[in-house]
Amino acid sequence: MKWDVLVTCPNMLLVLDDYLSLMSELNLNVFEADVTQQFDEKQLLEVIAQYDGVIAGDDAFSAVVLEAGAKGRLKVVSKWGVGTDRIDMQAADRHGIVVTNTPGLLGDEVADVALGYIILLARHLHRIDQAVRRGEWFKPTGHSLFGKVLGIVGAGSVGQALTTRALALGMSVVVSDPSPAAQDQSSTLGAQPMELDRLISSADYVVLACPLTVDTYHMMDARRISLMRPNAALVNVSRGRLVDEGALASALESDEIRAAALEVFEDEPLGPESPLCSFDQVILGSHNSSNTDEAVRRVTSAAIHNLATALSQWQART
Repeated sequence: MKWDVLVTCPNMLLVLDDYLSLMSELNLNVFEADVTQQFDEKQLLEVIAQYDGVIAGDDAFSAVVLEAGAKGRLKVVSKWGVGTDRIDMQAADRHGIVVTNTPGLLGDEVADVALGYIILLARHLHRIDQAVRRGEWFKPTGHSLFGKVLGIVGAGSVGQALTTRALALGMSVVVSDPSPAAQDQSSTLGAQPMELDRLISSADYVVLACPLTVDTYHMMDARRISLMRPNAALVNVSRGRLVDEGALASALESDEIRAAALEVFEDEPLGPESPLCSFDQVILGSHNSSNTDEAVRRVTSAAIHNLATALSQWQART
């Protein structure tokens, strides 16, 4: 039989034509979503009952959406990427909907972007580019990275890939992660494990590379941001809701910290009315750090096979 599947992940949609033959061989009948970043709850509710499976980006698979899907045909949500924080996992389990993801496949790409942000913030390269385009010859004094302390929150694939890059530049790396095994792995690479608040107060650059959970929501609130050194910078390449954006804007306004680079935001896309848009010392991304041709194809293949396997297992059980 053929399974009707909806693809909502923008990165996968870019290369979808190259995988239609494979998906047909796996008995997947493909439908493309018209999506910019992600579907919200209302958009999903309009369509979710029609499909046996979804290859999802960061769509809002709330309890209400999953209940509607279960009343229809939904059996599997195959997450393109790692983070499942937008999927109500308890509701999925309650309704017998299988959720898969693709861990460990994007660490290098996201680490590259994190390092790029660090270099931009250290040397003001983004501001120089903008000034030269205006006919100005802007020559700001930057900061050397050699000898600086990089604090990484999260010792998974991104944190470990960033550790090796930072050490190659002569930085010292400290890392905080609730998993002893992950911290041990970072230690073997040359990072020093450190308690979270101490890391934040010690680092010249604090990079968030941890998942969003109940415990990490707004982990960088006013209190923790106040622990940062006045000349330090915050970089977030994980999930927007790790950071209290209001508290960050206040800290930047009062020069409590030097700068920030945000690849992700509490609500996406970020609107131009956000106070974060007014700071020269802030770099704003578009949740695009995993989007290289190589990574997209690697994760797309994994997400397709995860979906096909889960649907086949569901069929075998019935």
